[in-house]
Amino acid sequence: MTVFGAATVALVAAGCSGGSAAPPATAPPAASSSSAAAGLPHSGAPKVEHPLPESVLSGQPCQEALTSGQLDEIFGMVPQGKPDTLAGIGPKCRWANIDSGAGLSVFYATQPRHGLSGLYQNSKPRAKVWRVLPPIQGFPAIAFSTDDAETSIRNGLCQVSVGISDELTVDVGLTPGESKMGKVDPCDLSARVADTVVSNLKRKAGA
Repeated sequence: MTVFGAATVALVAAGCSGGSAAPPATAPPAASSSSAAAGLPHSGAPKVEHPLPESVLSGQPCQEALTSGQLDEIFGMVPQGKPDTLAGIGPKCRWANIDSGAGLSVFYATQPRHGLSGLYQNSKPRAKVWRVLPPIQGFPAIAFSTDDAETSIRNGLCQVSVGISDELTVDVGLTPGESKMGKVDPCDLSARVADTVVSNLKRKAGA
């Protein structure tokens, strides 16, 4: 199931030529060893009541997070994904339309296995934007940015993290094209992409 239509493509992909690629989503810092021993969830993070199996994050996001058709809906074209690995976090993929300046990063946070609790403990205190989102297909989710709300919208920087289990998250950061920068809410756009990614993970799990 996709959640994009022509209007969303226009918001994300439209932009001036020659725009620079969006920066990757910000990875959360590792929680302390004492928090790891405290049990999950902690620090105010919600419990994931119906987790997905860890195996859904066994692949590379460039191949499994989004289909070609879904990327076409997001960007108005199908960019080549660039795989990477975030040290101490997990596999990541980045897509970009260099003509519009639109960019998207998806990563599977499989380490250090603190899930949303690590974000509540480490990222929430320094975040200037912190939104507890409505559950994404039944999974707890947050949107956050280290920029204040106005700057976040102006620069198009917002990360959405979805807890697929108490230990694991899927993280999405989408930046709109240059002509739409400052006119759309990047947290909302990232949440829409996260919904699609979760759909694909649920399908992989047979859910």
